[in-house]
Amino acid sequence: MLALIGSGEYLPRMEPVDRQLLGLFEYDPHVVCLPTAAGTEGDAMIDSWAKRGEEHFTRLGTSVESVRIWDRATANDPAYAARISAANLVYLSGGKPAYLYETLKESLAWEAITGVLQKGGLLVGCSAGAMIQGERFLGFRRSGQQAGFGLWPGVTVIPHFDEIPSAIISSMRLVIGKEATIIGIEGNTAFVQRDGQYEVFGQGVTVWSAEHKVRHTAGVIEDDILP
Repeated sequence: MLALIGSGEYLPRMEPVDRQLLGLFEYDPHVVCLPTAAGTEGDAMIDSWAKRGEEHFTRLGTSVESVRIWDRATANDPAYAARISAANLVYLSGGKPAYLYETLKESLAWEAITGVLQKGGLLVGCSAGAMIQGERFLGFRRSGQQAGFGLWPGVTVIPHFDEIPSAIISSMRLVIGKEATIIGIEGNTAFVQRDGQYEVFGQGVTVWSAEHKVRHTAGVIEDDILP
């Protein structure tokens, strides 16, 4: 199971969406939060994101811990990887997507995350954590695209979709190219993939392929919308 979130991680307004995510399980899942995308922002910010994640999911009544992975050394720490492996839901909060990708790529931490997916768990990524799940991602402060983890083949994820001016969205479309499918995730929204089915929790998601551009609101999407 995969979930892309546009923005708003750990804020009270995201509680209804995250309750729906927790409801995908037939049991109370154990959540592991990774503040990795904030790894360049200093100890105070890394610790703040970790604390926010723990407080948020504690309010939602489920077991949670943060694992302080913030650089390549911690991403390859076997003890940290083991803690991720024990999770049912892994949550990647926002920050810098390129840094997040380079930190996790070919690491023990990423191996543990894919292991969670293989056993039927859920990977949730907000903002940067959503972007790196696509086949490629577009940096907001740099030109061109970078390779992502390819969990959504042929897809480029754009978070904060409702906050970006239409002219900038059009420019992004040109850089990304018509052959790719864009998934634009609005704030306080999760786009969920499980068992070949797609569902929107929250406000809205725009799927923009070479053939169509459609905004989907809350609910199950019946059509085959992705490559």
